[in-house]
Amino acid sequence: MAEEVLSQNEIDALLSALSSGEMDANQLKQEEKDKKVRVYDFKRALRFSKDQIRSISRIHENFARLLTTYFSAQLRTYVHISVASVDQIPYEEFIRSIPTMTILNVYSVTPLEGRIIFEFNPNIAYAMLDRMLGGKGSSINKVENLTEIETTLMSQLFEKALDNLQEAWRSVVEIDPMLEDFEVNPQFLQLVSPNETVVVVSLNTTIGESSGMINICIPHVVLEPIIPKLSVHYWMQTENAKESNPEEFEDLSKNLEKAVIDLTVNLGETTITLDDLLNLNRDDVILLDKSIEDPLHLLVDKEPMFHVQPGKKKHKLAVQVIEEIKKGDQYDE
Repeated sequence: MAEEVLSQNEIDALLSALSSGEMDANQLKQEEKDKKVRVYDFKRALRFSKDQIRSISRIHENFARLLTTYFSAQLRTYVHISVASVDQIPYEEFIRSIPTMTILNVYSVTPLEGRIIFEFNPNIAYAMLDRMLGGKGSSINKVENLTEIETTLMSQLFEKALDNLQEAWRSVVEIDPMLEDFEVNPQFLQLVSPNETVVVVSLNTTIGESSGMINICIPHVVLEPIIPKLSVHYWMQTENAKESNPEEFEDLSKNLEKAVIDLTVNLGETTITLDDLLNLNRDDVILLDKSIEDPLHLLVDKEPMFHVQPGKKKHKLAVQVIEEIKKGDQYDE
């Protein structure tokens, strides 16, 4: 059995107890000699490391951002989605933790085996439906009496969100998610055995004035083929491979060279009254805030990049680059 590592807080508490006399050092030595037994619940077997859980959390943080943008555009209201927690629990515990009547979407994630579940809290689901039908986003829980039209509208909205799931997982694996089932009673869903370990990603969700949770249940059988890719070591190798690929770098450079950019040179600015503007005549002179001896600024997509001086080339107005404007240099609009 692996040795237990104490945190810094536990070490400080232990030293404090020894110095205050609350704990006897001899007693600690005796406990070390005694054989220790740790209780282990095989029903709650931890099949994912902390490193892998962190990777799954990172993927779904990106998914939450994509989903926020998607629902904001579709529903035209305030939407905020963020990752609340990522846990590994038995499938039976997940089923018991969600409402007896709720909105459940079952997706296949080809080429991975098995299926995943999206559980939308009724408060959230009905707020979305109300916005789609032109309402203010009010939440009314009537899962038991869903009409066929309401079911179809919800299914279409959730199915279109699958592009965001595909994008979030692209850094690890290319998946083709597809909505396979729409259910309201979790007791009718038996994707895996009750003791099978699943990863549950809980997302805090706010739609307008309504709030609730979106829970994503991913069985171990789905993630098993890509578990090695969920480690930090794999991510670092992937990033290093990208950086060390000269062909990709060259292709990227060539494509950037073809990009069209907007160049602007500001000759100067001034402020005049509306009356002066209306009474301008031919040959009138407007005094600008730039001296003829001062260099002008060449702006690339509205960002100052070079000091230039005006002139002509082949009877056309032109500017000559003097020097680059470095970051940190003072620049007056």
